[in-house]
Amino acid sequence: MFEWSRIHKWEENHERNIIEDVEEYVCEYYEVDDIFDLTEEQVNDITNFCNNDLNEYSVMQVGFRDMLNRLDDPDFYNED
Repeated sequence: MFEWSRIHKWEENHERNIIEDVEEYVCEYYEVDDIFDLTEEQVNDITNFCNNDLNEYSVMQVGFRDMLNRLDDPDFYNED
C-alpha cells in the first residue's frame, strides 16, 4: 500500500510558499513595504478580487485568506 509519511510537512511548505508569494506580490503591486501599509480601499480591492475573481478552489486562496486574516487582526501571529 502506498504511503507518504509526514505529507503534512510538504503541505505546510507549499502553504508557506503561497502565503509568502501572495504577500510579496501584493506589496509589489501596491508599492508598499508591508501589508499593514495598505489602505482600507486597497484591502477592499483585494477582498473583492478574492471573492469575485479568484476561483474559490484556487490554491492561491490560502495565501489571500491568511493575509486578510492578519489584516483583520494584526496580532493574529503575534506571539507576545
